[in-house]
Amino acid sequence: MSKLIVILGDQLSRNIPALLQADRDADVILMAEVNEETTYVAHHQKKIAFTLSAMRHFARELESDGWQVRYIELDDPENQGSIIGEIQRVSAAQRPTEILATEPGEYRLLQAFKSLQSATEPDIPFRILEDTRFLCSHDVFSQWTDGKKQLRMEHFYREMRVRTGLLMTDGKPEGGKWNYDHDNRKPAKKGLSFPTPAQFPADDITNTVLKLVADRFADNIGRLDNFWFGVTAAQANDALDQFIEHSLPEFGDYQDALLSDEKYLFHSVLSVYINAGLLDPLAVCQSVQTAYQQGKVPLNAAEGFIRQIIGWREYVRGIYWMQMPDYVESNFFNHTRDLPDFYWTADTDMACLKAAISQTIEEAYAHHIQRLMVTGNFAMLIGVDPVQIHEWYLQVYADAYEWVELPNTVGMSQFADGGLLASKPYAAGGNYINKMSDYCKTCRYKVRQKAGEDACPLNYLYWHFLIRNKEKLQGNHRLAPVYRTLQKMDDARVEEINHDAQTFIDSLSD
Repeated sequence: MSKLIVILGDQLSRNIPALLQADRDADVILMAEVNEETTYVAHHQKKIAFTLSAMRHFARELESDGWQVRYIELDDPENQGSIIGEIQRVSAAQRPTEILATEPGEYRLLQAFKSLQSATEPDIPFRILEDTRFLCSHDVFSQWTDGKKQLRMEHFYREMRVRTGLLMTDGKPEGGKWNYDHDNRKPAKKGLSFPTPAQFPADDITNTVLKLVADRFADNIGRLDNFWFGVTAAQANDALDQFIEHSLPEFGDYQDALLSDEKYLFHSVLSVYINAGLLDPLAVCQSVQTAYQQGKVPLNAAEGFIRQIIGWREYVRGIYWMQMPDYVESNFFNHTRDLPDFYWTADTDMACLKAAISQTIEEAYAHHIQRLMVTGNFAMLIGVDPVQIHEWYLQVYADAYEWVELPNTVGMSQFADGGLLASKPYAAGGNYINKMSDYCKTCRYKVRQKAGEDACPLNYLYWHFLIRNKEKLQGNHRLAPVYRTLQKMDDARVEEINHDAQTFIDSLSD
């Protein structure tokens, strides 16, 4: 008698709890490519291709190690179209003594698992194990939030540093400070050369998947040419090694920089592998720490990178599970505008948006400042419905899963949760983009012009956003200087801002 071990497409790890409790000689692994998971949003073509190829490679590796794998491909004529349907079909045929799964990363799937759990028991017990790849359990995060009026990531991050021991010496933070973010905001200077992230040629498995995706998902956003993602744990580890050697030393200084002709700068592009299970987050951080200890990378780079994983990544996951299912409906500003069509085409005269969206369409990737301060900032300033921008992010990026994408969008990018996650809206005018990028040099709009048809739209949209949300934001202490500046503006200037902003916003619908 055997157990049925369910492994999902973002659980491609030998350390996934369900696999750790399995018996190689007796149990059956179930992996399934299903229509429901490829279509619940219209994912980027490269995201689908990466996921399916990585799944097929992982299944083959398990089979090579002696596991019995029941793998259902997307075009299998008996495919039931959903994870739940495939569990039921395989269970009916094999009559396992138990079904064992690791907790899904997304709320909708967990609810489906729980419904099936109720339906199968007591005939076939269905155990759902907590995902121990994450460094902060649900219980620990709940204990941390208990009694707190504000859930600030910085405080959580410090506790995670202590808990993991990363960059800690004798109970104190390495270098005497917890956070070196102040050193990590430099615009890219002239003369820098940027390494390319590790890229991998498509093998036979990947080529088969690319053809499947091209045939079946041709209408989805994105392009499949130049598909270069790694699809195995070995390739992901090679990408990690290359990042640490060639990019991490400069990552800290320039992690907020933006350049028209540089898609990656010094960014790792490792989140796609970490979120799918091909890289272990703690092991990644330990490798970065070792590089720092060996004198290969500066402290601000190592700390900044580790903070993104044990701080921000763990924090948003905790927020997600604490707030779901209502979190997705958060809309603090009552924004209702449709997402502009150019988010799907990059057909816009604004150079910053054109660069970020074009790259997204081509690569299913953009770094965090492009997401937060370009596409996210613009959507918030014009008043886009948070659900629409959330679904766009979920569709277009290869590393996007709802547990990580939703809090980053609703809380960080759109401030739609009213300040649960972020202490202020991340709103910015053209000056920020001009300072951190070279986008403005080739833009049809003039960043130093504040009003009129040729002015950078971000300049008046920024003030328009603050004006229309004054009642909700003027009490925010971090925005007090901005509202003092607004208060000094005469009525004619305020009217000019409102006119220019409304004219521009109305043009988006034409």
